[in-house]
Amino acid sequence: MFRYLTAGESHGPALVGILDGLPAHLELDVAAIDATLRARQGGYGRGGRMKIESDHVEFLAGLRGGRTLGSPLAIIVRNKDFENVRELMDPLTGGGKPLTNPRPGHTDYAGAMKYRQRDLRNVLERASARETAMRVALGAICAQFLAALGIRTTAHVSQIGNVIAPELIEIDVERTNASEVRCPDPATEARMIEAIDAAKTAGDTLGGAFTIRVTGVPVGVGSNRQPDTRLDGVLAGAVMGMQTVKAVEVGAGRDVAALPGSSAHDIFTLDNGTVARGSNRAGGIEGGISNGQDIVLRVSVKPIPTLMKALPSVNLHEGTVAPASIVRSDVCVVPAASIVGEAMVRLALTAPILEKFGGDSIDETRDNLERAVAAAAKLFEPSTAR
Repeated sequence: MFRYLTAGESHGPALVGILDGLPAHLELDVAAIDATLRARQGGYGRGGRMKIESDHVEFLAGLRGGRTLGSPLAIIVRNKDFENVRELMDPLTGGGKPLTNPRPGHTDYAGAMKYRQRDLRNVLERASARETAMRVALGAICAQFLAALGIRTTAHVSQIGNVIAPELIEIDVERTNASEVRCPDPATEARMIEAIDAAKTAGDTLGGAFTIRVTGVPVGVGSNRQPDTRLDGVLAGAVMGMQTVKAVEVGAGRDVAALPGSSAHDIFTLDNGTVARGSNRAGGIEGGISNGQDIVLRVSVKPIPTLMKALPSVNLHEGTVAPASIVRSDVCVVPAASIVGEAMVRLALTAPILEKFGGDSIDETRDNLERAVAAAAKLFEPSTAR
């Protein structure tokens, strides 16, 4: 069974992760993992914290000679900012003036009530998106597992505020990675940057949307036998587990609500004798099972709740009206969120891939996948015994 856990506070000593269930003999490129961590730190509109951190993954267990052992992987990413706030955040002696004014749209208030915390810092430290650095590191490991099976993910920003990029048939990955807002369209990129600058001047924040595409997933991953095994539910649930995400659409998403059935579905056709599809409105998943087309998810992200021009709130200790707390934050996290979203899809997809194809070593998993694909290709041959 594949599973993972993360631990750590935003300003604590380190973020910790455990990845259990990956097969043995998977060779890991640590530099590639660090490069993905750097991408999460980038993006136009990020705040001062990103100037402090320089994220690097360290392996504590499960890796020898650069290859997985088949045992749990244990990794850490250290928080450099901990040294600046050690007195406040030391696990045994830390303390200081409590935060009392919850931010609208944040976990501050609900978390304080749930865990009975009078200091909102005891809630926000774990709720902070800093925690996603560990998810990105774990997702980057899963990316290398998936790539060994011919499965790859990409992500690009399609909207920031009210600036929406045109639909592009082909996405230039290099252009996207070079973009300050991870948008493949240069004209839209410029307008997105202008919108972020305007929000910063106003003391405001901006949300947006990004699109994730997964290529190479064979037919048959996921299931319609139980609700919790449906692939679209698995992927959407993982992405909804991110901070700031408010909606996930698969394929055409909400646009199909206005279409008649004759226009909403992807017709079957033949291409030189091979079964093909006329479109991909289903986003690569039908009935909770991958259908061999690209899996496409569109994710909507709210503006982050820490505004430099603070929203109205209350002081929970004094029972008075007061502005919301202001902590060091960003203006726009949509570009970084696209990296995190990609990581969540990688993590979520690894489990059903291993459930379908198994394997205690990466070679065994690859052999199982290749045999399954070959067997499926023969299923409807005229000579197939019934």
